[in-house]
Amino acid sequence: MRPLRLLAALTGSPRLLGAAPRTGAAPVRVPQNSLSGAGGTAPAPDRPRTRARLRAWAELLRVSALFTVPGDALAGAAATGRRPGRGTALAVGASLCLYEAGMALNDWADREEDAVDRPHRPIPSGRVAPGAALAAAGALTAAGLALAARAGRPALAVASALAATVWAYDLRLKHTRLGPAAMASARTLDLLLGATATSGTSAAASRPTGARTPAAAFPAALALGAHTYAVTAVSRHEVQGGSTAAPLAALAGVTAIGAAVLRGRPAEGEPPPVPATGRLLLPAFAATYLRTSGVPLLHAALNPSPPLTQRAVGGGIRAMIPLQAALAARAGAPLVGLAAMGLVPLARALSRKVSPT
Repeated sequence: MRPLRLLAALTGSPRLLGAAPRTGAAPVRVPQNSLSGAGGTAPAPDRPRTRARLRAWAELLRVSALFTVPGDALAGAAATGRRPGRGTALAVGASLCLYEAGMALNDWADREEDAVDRPHRPIPSGRVAPGAALAAAGALTAAGLALAARAGRPALAVASALAATVWAYDLRLKHTRLGPAAMASARTLDLLLGATATSGTSAAASRPTGARTPAAAFPAALALGAHTYAVTAVSRHEVQGGSTAAPLAALAGVTAIGAAVLRGRPAEGEPPPVPATGRLLLPAFAATYLRTSGVPLLHAALNPSPPLTQRAVGGGIRAMIPLQAALAARAGAPLVGLAAMGLVPLARALSRKVSPT
């Protein structure tokens, strides 16, 4: 047998055997994404595309900044003299939902501006549809309010005010002089949400001696709001840079906040003294807060370039965690503050992959 015919016989090729192909025969199609194995297997999932989609949503929602949220409710609960409980957990869930709603709504509202200044963002780059971002903002807002409602009517009232502030900031106030004040109000309300939800779900029999009303959380809420105001004022220059006054003013502000936290704790009536553990941890928390926020602000003031300004904003966002821990320790709950500080490594690690700004 000739070599060509021998090869054709072994391979079964009609063309090599010289036979004309049969007309009307259906061609054999091999699945492109099938896996080898008997019995047939399902196509392999498009894992790179799924990972890219998840990363786009992680960037849209700025998930690395999520770790700054639970400490609001923990500090609010500590200010009332109560241990974190069911209401605190509901407040944390509501805060997370409303925070992420604000992130999605922020990028939806800024989609045209980002197309010019930050085309790599998920919406202008085409990785997330504008309608999907707006729908996510609405769904997350509804979920946050539903969780707050389970903590009682007072908590729902505070959460409703918080949601209204978030939507007003993103849709209207962000680019006005009221922008930093609106953002500061949102953080202030978030801490008060934790205090209100914790108080509202505490049974009368389980209330510890010295428990206080949610109004006792106002000083801590104002301290957190002042820090947020300073960071938001700096963030207005993170794209273009060029501002020395904003980082300097923010540096003075965070220094004053740190000093106020260390000075003593304001509370109604005659509060019990800070326990020994708190006296040890409070200076450490305050020092961490000042270092995390103050050093990047000083660098941005010396060189107000966009990268250093963005780094100052990121440091200011991460500094909220040690500030929350210091506020909890100052209120007599140092272990709650220590638990909040456990989120710092997670926030730092994730911020290397997904920017918080």
